[in-house]
Amino acid sequence: MRLENFLALTQATLLNEPCIYSFENIVFEAIKVKRGDLFFAYDYDDIALAVANGAYGIVFEKTTVVIDSEIAWIRVESLDVALKKLLRFKMIEKEVVAYECNEIVLKLSMQVITETNFLPLRGDLRSLFRSLWEIQNRSIVLFCPALTDRAIFAAVKTVPKRPFAPIEIMEQTLFETSFIYDNIFYERQLISPFFISYLEELLHFFKTAKINYKLKKFTPIEHFEAVFTNKKLEVKNFGTSDKVLIFEPNVTLIDSQILFLERHASWAKIIFIVPSHAKQERSENIFSYKNERDILNILKENSFHFALIAGVDKSILNKPLSRQTQLIMDF
Repeated sequence: MRLENFLALTQATLLNEPCIYSFENIVFEAIKVKRGDLFFAYDYDDIALAVANGAYGIVFEKTTVVIDSEIAWIRVESLDVALKKLLRFKMIEKEVVAYECNEIVLKLSMQVITETNFLPLRGDLRSLFRSLWEIQNRSIVLFCPALTDRAIFAAVKTVPKRPFAPIEIMEQTLFETSFIYDNIFYERQLISPFFISYLEELLHFFKTAKINYKLKKFTPIEHFEAVFTNKKLEVKNFGTSDKVLIFEPNVTLIDSQILFLERHASWAKIIFIVPSHAKQERSENIFSYKNERDILNILKENSFHFALIAGVDKSILNKPLSRQTQLIMDF
């Protein structure tokens, strides 16, 4: 990239008159800098190393010392904003088509084998930059606005609504589903029937966008994730106990998951554990918590077959009680 183009795209300020006019790559780790690269100084302590490794330019926010006047010293208001502006230009240049979807559809898409011209996006800005900077021309990307800033894209389309019941469920448990789609039978997939409507939406999108795909065996996606335990809350192998903790980090999904469990496991003793700030109707089987210790106490003090826990993930089972921290402010 030419220096003048970088300055125009990012509206940055060049502090000196360097001897260089272009850069090979944009790099975020000083140890990976090679001769000709442009270094984004997220860590100011690494600037000297980047210069020593041959950086042709340093991009930074705060005032810093110019230690080599032959290379470009470029100040921006925000490193993240500068990256977003560069990506937006690149997406226009490469005619990338961007679709937005919800978090569940996105995470399911990351478990499907597709052609290289389709890319589901997840991760921090720097990892997204690495994925998108060398993307193929006219690729299709899928992202969730709650996880990725839509300002990266000049134009965004919405994933089309799914058709009526295109997936035929043959057998199901709370956490596994055998189904038929497009005359192909998928046996005992590790995907809850709760997610089938999201999968329908994804597969319909693939079909309408003409994206070739192949379903593989699903793995848990950090939502409605089942962990089988014993009475001491020690983790057991899948399906080997009658006590199941179900973790849902996204509190906005809790209402639909409560309805799903009440409908499909009416025979079971179920408790629901939600953050104290959640606007949830209280009943005898709905408990609120302020921190992780509260969650574990509720689990130990109540009998249940299933416990749906909202707002946290299964990592709380691996933390010593003495190190657990306050999760929710007491309003």
